[in-house]
Amino acid sequence: MMGMPLEKSPVSAASGRVVDLADQCVQCGLCLPVCPTYALDRNEAESPRGRIAIAAALARGQVSPSASLREHLDHCLGCLNCEKVCPANVQYGELLIETRALLGPAPERPRLLLNLIRQPVWMRQLRRAGRWVAFPRWKNWLTQRLPMHSAWRAALLAMPAEAPADPLRASRKNRGEKPTLALFPGCVASVDDAQAQQAALTLLGAAGFEVTVLPAFCCGAMDLHGGATAAAEQFAQRVRQAWMASGASQLVCVTPGCLGTLRRALPGVSVADPLQLLATHAERLRFRPLEQRIALHLPCTQINVARSDGALLQLLRRVPGLEVMSLPRPPYCCGAAGSHLLEFPERAARLRDDTLRQAVALQPQQLLSSNIGCRLHLAAGMEEQALHWPHRHPLTLLAEQLDCDPSIRENRLSDH
Repeated sequence: MMGMPLEKSPVSAASGRVVDLADQCVQCGLCLPVCPTYALDRNEAESPRGRIAIAAALARGQVSPSASLREHLDHCLGCLNCEKVCPANVQYGELLIETRALLGPAPERPRLLLNLIRQPVWMRQLRRAGRWVAFPRWKNWLTQRLPMHSAWRAALLAMPAEAPADPLRASRKNRGEKPTLALFPGCVASVDDAQAQQAALTLLGAAGFEVTVLPAFCCGAMDLHGGATAAAEQFAQRVRQAWMASGASQLVCVTPGCLGTLRRALPGVSVADPLQLLATHAERLRFRPLEQRIALHLPCTQINVARSDGALLQLLRRVPGLEVMSLPRPPYCCGAAGSHLLEFPERAARLRDDTLRQAVALQPQQLLSSNIGCRLHLAAGMEEQALHWPHRHPLTLLAEQLDCDPSIRENRLSDH
């Protein structure tokens, strides 16, 4: 089935979209060399071409949605490396979302854990109440002795030892002015990447932008990618309401993994990575020297969705003395991929360990990654392998090295 052209046949209206998307594929195979899961298994069913064939057969009713067929679709990381090289411009990301919507959420999804991490208030309180769990001695004891689902084990290993930052407080410095930008904090990122979000406010302010901050909640990315379309639409509606209330002209988010979902929720709205805006105003930013070697992990979503990798490299190269070494690109992927590290932790660990091997070869003094899921996943692997590099968002480093009036760097904006 995988190597044969897809046959056209009548389908229901509900499945027609999947068939139309699948029929764009010419099955040339150029996607195979850049697919991380195909590199992992060398199995045609674990390639974009194979998954497209499976999706079309399911949509046409030619095969039943068995657990084994579904697993090949669920293994997909959604990295979209295939879209970037496809000569037929197949909308693979859209096809994957539509196919998973037809199938619905997987029965074995860790729903309780996913519900928890979508609630910033719960996450913040859990981190404060359970900080002792994050210390290596207790973490090792628990992971060795307590029977637990592998998804919970992965989440426990990723838990940072430091206390979470307080929620961002935002408004304009000049109350009479309409904000040019609105920052979307998200769910996990609003807790574990609050420093990066504050860094974004500092840098954007130094570059001349007025910024307001939306409330912290989930954009619905994990539900959308997991086939829970009703829940994803509820979050999308909340995004639209918050956006309309902001009065801003452009939305930014420091987490590349959220950008695609935000763009889907807000068609016609400019949704960008703040790195792109900072790069266009780079002449307004001066940075203090930093003699250090860093390994730069570029998340798949930053390369293929945000497309801000060039902007990030441009900004980091403006820091005098900083030696920037990018980790290899496709087919390498760290394996985090939204909820993938929770649903398939063993596969995610194999991909992560490949990424860390590349980092070790660079002998860095710290590791930078702009996607919070990727960074927590890599941090868990670093802890397991006793790799003691600091790890953070690139925006945090840039804000620390910003050469400006201290009042700008330390500015905390108040509620709007």
